Amino acid sequence: MKSELIIKLKESSNIVPTDPENFSSAPVLTPFTKLIIEENISIHPLVPKMDVEFLESSEAPRDTNQTVLSGYYLVDAPEDRLEVLVSKLNDQEVIEAAYLKPLAQLASVPAPPETTASSPDLSLRQGYLDVSPNGIDARFAWTIPGGTGSGVNIIDIEGAWRFNHEDLNQNQGGVISGQESSDLGWRNHGTAVIGEFSGDINSYGVTGICSEANVRAISIFGNNSSSGAIVQAANFLQPGDIILIELHRPGPRYQYENRPDQAGFIPIEWWPDDFDAIQYASSRGIIVVEAGGNGSENLDDSLYDQRPTNFPSNWTNPFNRSNRDSGTIIVGAGAPPPGTHGRDHGPARSRLSFSNYGTVMDAQGWGREVTTTGYGDIQGGTDENKWYTDSFSGTSSASPIVVGALGCVQGVLRAHNLNVLTPIMARSWLRETGTIQQEGPNSSVSQRIGNLPDLKQLIAKALAH
Repeated sequence: MKSELIIKLKESSNIVPTDPENFSSAPVLTPFTKLIIEENISIHPLVPKMDVEFLESSEAPRDTNQTVLSGYYLVDAPEDRLEVLVSKLNDQEVIEAAYLKPLAQLASVPAPPETTASSPDLSLRQGYLDVSPNGIDARFAWTIPGGTGSGVNIIDIEGAWRFNHEDLNQNQGGVISGQESSDLGWRNHGTAVIGEFSGDINSYGVTGICSEANVRAISIFGNNSSSGAIVQAANFLQPGDIILIELHRPGPRYQYENRPDQAGFIPIEWWPDDFDAIQYASSRGIIVVEAGGNGSENLDDSLYDQRPTNFPSNWTNPFNRSNRDSGTIIVGAGAPPPGTHGRDHGPARSRLSFSNYGTVMDAQGWGREVTTTGYGDIQGGTDENKWYTDSFSGTSSASPIVVGALGCVQGVLRAHNLNVLTPIMARSWLRETGTIQQEGPNSSVSQRIGNLPDLKQLIAKALAH
């Protein structure tokens, strides 16, 4: 697992990068091909060929577009050579841009001390399922045909999952691309995310917000890239389906430093190839939900109007949608009701101090005290398939709540043979409905993270549209 070195070739280059040994036999070596041979680096398209056999056996669109992100390539080289290669590649005539993307991180935050509380049925600890204003009123959605997400497909993009968890046995499609990380942190994280909206309907553990939706996953590891994973996910899905991006990266505030406190971390659409990939997915009618990041950043700051040196010359600030708009839904982290699990993080729906904020933020979810699968702090033991937590956190815990709400709404619309929400409609409705953000002791409502979804309002609007 390392940083991503991305290059974008000029359209006039007429070069198809490949492994160095394939260049060495070329009749004429250009400066670019000489560099590849001398440095012994490999260069791969950001979007690999799709698994044709899988596509033919699925409902994925047959017009899978491999031209999106054309010109973008991932450079495979040792981590300690990446910084030097950025400079050398930018000196090449055929290169429009070469830039280094810090390793994508999980948008969760350290958990508070463990609690001793545990129960075979943990659904009553899932306060985010409750009626508004404290929750999203998921239990109301379940009384409406389609309100459990049936007919909806969701793909989660991050690094690893525990799909054989005892509470994730139904409606799971597993990992369909990339190589899962063996790191327990990545695996716990992915398991917790999936549990929020896909926990099985049974008498134990948790219950997912839209548990009847089909859930699959794509890993950013194993010669994959975050942008390539997004394009692959879009090509596996139909209009109205959902992609969840559970990642953030160090931003320019601290010179892209990978800080343990995550200060300065920002949404991944800051990087040109990720933005283009998200925009591609949105253009296909796929709803993309993106963790807003835990960097405590004001995304309206003028810092983000400054084009990084190595970015393409036509790049503009993606956090200002008057410049350009990827079509994504960006989620902030709000406080749960005081007293949840015996803890107090400030007034309900107030911005948690770590959450990024700004006009680009569309909606919020609980950023603390989320009960779900994984981690094992309220039910642990030697069997990881029975682990549960009630302290999942960050914009990582907030984003799946928004995904779950949208899964319920899209399920209702499909069950009633109505047109599903488009990405722009979904974003607009989340902004127009829901329970409003509150002032916090150290945060103002002017530090926007958006409203908490209210499924009673959303479904009423959906059935009337």
